[in-house]
Amino acid sequence: MCIAYVDPGNIESDLQAGAQGGYQLLWVLFWSTIVGGMMQCLAARAGVVTGKHLAQLCREEYPRVPRYALWIMTELAIIGSDIQEVIGSAIALELLSHGWIPLWLGVLITAADTFTFLFLDGYGIRRLEFFFYFLLSVMVVAFGTEYIISEPETAEVIKGIIFPTMDHSLISQAVGMIGAVIMPHNLFLHSALVQSRSVNQRSKSAVRQANMYYAIETTGALLCSFLINLFVMAVFAKGFYNVPGIKADDIGLHNAGEYLGNRYGQVALYIWAFGLLAAGQSSTMTGTYAGQFVMSGFLNLKIEKWKRVLITRTIAIVPAILVATFAKANVDGLDEMLNVLQSIQLPFALLPLIRFTSDEFIMGDFQNGKKLQLLVKTLSVVIICVNIYLVVDKTADLLPHTFVMIAGMSCFGIAYLTFCLYVAYPELFHANFSQLMERDGTYVKLVSCGTISEDDEDEEPRSHATTLSEVVAEDTPLLTTDVTSTSSSDDKRHHHAS
Repeated sequence: MCIAYVDPGNIESDLQAGAQGGYQLLWVLFWSTIVGGMMQCLAARAGVVTGKHLAQLCREEYPRVPRYALWIMTELAIIGSDIQEVIGSAIALELLSHGWIPLWLGVLITAADTFTFLFLDGYGIRRLEFFFYFLLSVMVVAFGTEYIISEPETAEVIKGIIFPTMDHSLISQAVGMIGAVIMPHNLFLHSALVQSRSVNQRSKSAVRQANMYYAIETTGALLCSFLINLFVMAVFAKGFYNVPGIKADDIGLHNAGEYLGNRYGQVALYIWAFGLLAAGQSSTMTGTYAGQFVMSGFLNLKIEKWKRVLITRTIAIVPAILVATFAKANVDGLDEMLNVLQSIQLPFALLPLIRFTSDEFIMGDFQNGKKLQLLVKTLSVVIICVNIYLVVDKTADLLPHTFVMIAGMSCFGIAYLTFCLYVAYPELFHANFSQLMERDGTYVKLVSCGTISEDDEDEEPRSHATTLSEVVAEDTPLLTTDVTSTSSSDDKRHHHAS
């Protein structure tokens, strides 16, 4: 799960933040990681309690058109991340080969090598996890070594983490960092990965214990990712911020290795390249798994991993090859825009997650408390606001300031906010949404279902969905439901299962 927090998109954001702002944005990195960890814990909780991942819940809880819209948004985020991973690995190969492997060829090699890594999946999830641990260790050692070589001021690093100060010119960079750190597809991935380990969902204490262990695991993983991101930002803050003769705005993922080599020697260049290669290759596999879960969940479509990789990589390789061949100098600009894309897509993973985990019908005894609901909803509003600022800031200089363009952007903004509101509160758009939910032509209205007491630790944690499922499965009269359907009586056995 933590691999997505140290992909090439994050590395790009880190090095630019360090080179352009010094240590000023370390607090943004810290709090973005904290918020990301909170959301990852919610995703894990949803997967453990319901036995379903986020994409499956979206398929069951939203009507067809909004559901497909959410699927498209998520796929765009995955493809955008995949482009960054391909380009990041290609840059690393170019550095390690002294330019013998040009960027375009590196893109092709990276696009193909994922199929090799898929063979590990055939040997079991544990070996694949070991492979991830190995790549993560490579990143820690590589970027940690760069940190030691550059010798940043420890006091300045601590100050940057604790005190929230920054120049006005860094606002756009700070907002982009949020999109780079909190990845939308990672929420879908985490809610699915927790189901790889068996949990007795009929025991409330077992579910609570599983949630606790996953929270601890998430904390440890994100601590590791935070250290890697901190290493990168601190290295470039020390080496290139306010340094005479160096234009910090020109430093990006493509030429960062050359700058490090000139500043600290060729050893630093090779160490950087190995770390970047590990980041690209590891995040490639997480993107593959996330894409498979998203497609199967939203569309109820089973597809083999290699076919999924072929589809995603075919789409991702086109813009990557074009940039690598004809606009090599604009690689960093592409990475920046892809980070913006991640920020735009984030609410469409975040808002459903918050809605589901705050719903007693879905989560039962494990729904978010009132204070937690207030906190995460406030955070989601803040994230949406900074996303709007980021889009306006990035497009203001690229698009002509004509009436038609301004009107078009305004309409886009209104549509974006409206859809965000719909995803969070669909009942506002459907007067009977909370009572009626279509399931294969059948509508089921739940009036009430009981929950167990806190003292009954060994009984099943009864969510409303679980209770209704048991009633229907036992073929007993639905005393607490009012079923209305135009289908036959046998069709009434279909129910709203979360």
